[in-house]
Amino acid sequence: MSVSPFRDLTLDQLDDKLAELKREQFNMRFQTASGQFENTARIRQVRRDIARIKTISRERRVAMHRECGNK
Repeated sequence: MSVSPFRDLTLDQLDDKLAELKREQFNMRFQTASGQFENTARIRQVRRDIARIKTISRERRVAMHRECGNK
C-alpha cells in the first residue's frame, strides 16, 4: 500500500491501523513457524506499512508540538 491512504487518516485511526497490522504481523510469525503461511511477500508488505504509519504519526505529532510551542 502506498503512503497516500495513510495520510488521509487521523492520528486515532493511524493508531488503530498500527495495532491491527502488528496483530497481523504477530499471527503471521506463528503461521510461518508452523509452516502454514504461504504468502511470504505479505510479511514484507505489513512491515513496510507499519513503518509508513509510524513515520506519518511521528511527523504529525512533531508538527502539533511545534504549533503548540509557537503560540
